[in-house]
Amino acid sequence: MRTSRLDLRRPVEADIDAVWRIHTDPLACAHNPGDAISTRDEAVERWQSWDAHWERNGFGYFTVRLLPHDEPLGFCGIKRMELHGKPVLNLFYRFDPAVWGGGIATEAATAVVRWAEEQRPGETLIARVRPENAASIKVAEKAGLRRAPELDAAGEDGLDWIFVNEAALPPAGGSARNNPYA
Repeated sequence: MRTSRLDLRRPVEADIDAVWRIHTDPLACAHNPGDAISTRDEAVERWQSWDAHWERNGFGYFTVRLLPHDEPLGFCGIKRMELHGKPVLNLFYRFDPAVWGGGIATEAATAVVRWAEEQRPGETLIARVRPENAASIKVAEKAGLRRAPELDAAGEDGLDWIFVNEAALPPAGGSARNNPYA
């Protein structure tokens, strides 16, 4: 997948170095310390789990690069999971802090949300965001997701605010056709 500035590709084994670099950075994992890793073997295991998701589902997390360069800036994509016992697609984005503030996460997340809405119609897409992570909240909102406080849940690192795609939100005075929570 490509945007005007970015190349999003399925992670390959060569991306393990970027998994290691970004997931050992305390700033990159500050709001989700449970995602931090401390050994290279954990980076390999993380990549293997992402690759297995791709094998099972035909989609997953992407490695994000700034065109025309080949250095990974971070990762963005979706994975299958459950929220309150219901199947959802979870939007994930994590980038090297050196590229924060340049719109890279928003551009990548927006592309992934559009892809999911086109390729996985009718499926609920969520983002789980820690309440104090203002930058991540802005990314979710700019990517087209809306806050759904009734779906907030306890996450590994504390309360997760839930943001959902428009198709999952009930319209004023009614239920959304695609909302498994309505």
